[in-house]
Amino acid sequence: MTILHRYFALDEAGSSIRGEVRGGVTTFLAMAYILFVQPAFLGAAGMDPGAVLAATCLSSALATLVMGLWARYPVALAPGMGLNAFFAFTVCGAMQIPWQQALALVLTSGSLFAILGIVGLREHIVALVPDGIKHGIAAGIGLFIAFIGMKEAGLIEPDANTFVHVGDLGERWRPVLTAGAGFFVAAMLTVRKVPGAILLGILTSLAVALITGVASYQGVFSAPPSLAPTAFQFDLRALLTPTHLGLVLLFLYTDLFDTVGTLVGVATQANLLRDGQLPRGNRAFLADALGTITGGLLGTSTVTSYIESTAGVEAGGRTGLSSVVTGLLFLVALFLYPLVETVGGGFPVQSTLVTSNGGPPSFQTHTYLVHPVTAPALLLVGALMARSLGAIRWRDPLEGIPAFLVVAGIPLTFSIADGISLGLIASSGLAIAAGRTREVPWPLHLLAGVLLVRWVSEFLT
Repeated sequence: MTILHRYFALDEAGSSIRGEVRGGVTTFLAMAYILFVQPAFLGAAGMDPGAVLAATCLSSALATLVMGLWARYPVALAPGMGLNAFFAFTVCGAMQIPWQQALALVLTSGSLFAILGIVGLREHIVALVPDGIKHGIAAGIGLFIAFIGMKEAGLIEPDANTFVHVGDLGERWRPVLTAGAGFFVAAMLTVRKVPGAILLGILTSLAVALITGVASYQGVFSAPPSLAPTAFQFDLRALLTPTHLGLVLLFLYTDLFDTVGTLVGVATQANLLRDGQLPRGNRAFLADALGTITGGLLGTSTVTSYIESTAGVEAGGRTGLSSVVTGLLFLVALFLYPLVETVGGGFPVQSTLVTSNGGPPSFQTHTYLVHPVTAPALLLVGALMARSLGAIRWRDPLEGIPAFLVVAGIPLTFSIADGISLGLIASSGLAIAAGRTREVPWPLHLLAGVLLVRWVSEFLT
């Protein structure tokens, strides 16, 4: 029996070194799309794409290796979809918060995540939020990033009356065709349960983009890009404002719920739960927190456990050895920046906004970049996250109505924070009005009251 067999308990898990390697490679291929999506997203927020790729590879590798070597679970980690869109398009985009301050939010939320795991408060916080709102958050984020995916595909554009509408496909046929082809392939392969479906969809979009001129070939391998433009650039000075503190809690809550769901899902599939509990669970959560802290330090958004790890479990990964393989592959990916440039390069499109205000119509035309090669990942991940809608007990209005407000509120307000706030306030208010206050934990009533005061104060100012 080798050292690897003993340390990772391969025989007890019914696994082998070959199966673990196969599982680790499969998991990497299933989640490698983040290498292309992350630089494109955070690049839109003003960050250097090369530095973002380096930070993503290093933080993902570190967190995944810690998960494999210390927690010994077949779970890989990388910057989370949904939270990266929230970082780039809401915090840095709509809210105009500089990316340096946004990195401080990520760093702080990761530090709090680590503290919660150390002192054992994680379970209490998870239990605080009703199940319907938890499921609504996942589905709402799914709709949110799918909306962004349609925008990045060039399919929709701003409209003064309906907010968005389908753009002029006569001028946008190339990016729409690029994204549509990739999404169809990714969706078809997902239906057929093919590992790495999202990555293969992106590669399909890349092929179409190169043929139609949407993308230009930049190469495949090079020396790793420099971390200097983003490493240790976080700005903690504005962190004590109410807005920033609220965003820290939002990053923390979303990461917490996402990690709990992913770990339980992967552990169930790999038969790792014991009496409903996850052995070495705190180690797994600390690996997640360490990845987020490293990402905040080096220059990327919240790192979290990936549900794509289930693909590796299906392929034979049962222990932390498969995570070690995945982590090492993230280090190899440091040398792929030219390919990332090819995939993540933007394509210019024009949008014409028509306004009237009761008088003659005026036309405002502006040019902006879309990213149709990576758009299929957003659309498909959004569809997969929407599965949480089925877990909501719609027949109980006390659960269904707040969940609906979260699901609808996140994409329609273009803010995860505002969507969750709507659901929490409604959950507390409806429980009080219906005389069912005991079904909602008292700290949630307190939190809902604080959120309501904040909203009222904003309306009055």
